[in-house]
Amino acid sequence: MSTHYTATAKSLHWLMAILFFGLLGLGFYMSGLPLSPEKLKLYSWHKWAGVSAFLLVWLRLLWRVTHRPPALPESMPKLLQLAAHAGHLALYGLMIVIPLSGWLMSSAKGFQTVWFGILPIPDLLAKDKELGNLLLTVHQSLNLLFIAVIAGHVGAALKHHFIDKDDILARMLPAPATEN
Repeated sequence: MSTHYTATAKSLHWLMAILFFGLLGLGFYMSGLPLSPEKLKLYSWHKWAGVSAFLLVWLRLLWRVTHRPPALPESMPKLLQLAAHAGHLALYGLMIVIPLSGWLMSSAKGFQTVWFGILPIPDLLAKDKELGNLLLTVHQSLNLLFIAVIAGHVGAALKHHFIDKDDILARMLPAPATEN
């Protein structure tokens, strides 16, 4: 079994990292803007990217299920292995529920998503202002939790690289892989 992730897994990982960092940045930026055509355009872009992220996470999960990731080092304590698995589970869960909470919020607020301005995405809820405001709070709170989990993920990878001096980080870096 390889000690590195496949080129596809690495590509999906880094593509989604860039996508989610962009979504987080855009989300924080646009939420503070006054209502304007520019703000509405940014919201559309945010929703398009959110739908894309939602679809990509399912592709990434399918890839992960069909292509076993490299095992964690045997030298890693079992408790830390469990924490690593829990962290990955939290990341995947949040990558699913955050776009879903945005979709639900958008539906409840009465703003249908039209993916890339072409494909209307069906609303999941009827228009309900109070529910929409509650879902906005849920969406924002989940994103703050996501930032905390990402910080833990990055921190753990850096700890492995600089303190433990193992290959945990290196095996996900965009370097040539021997298998796809």
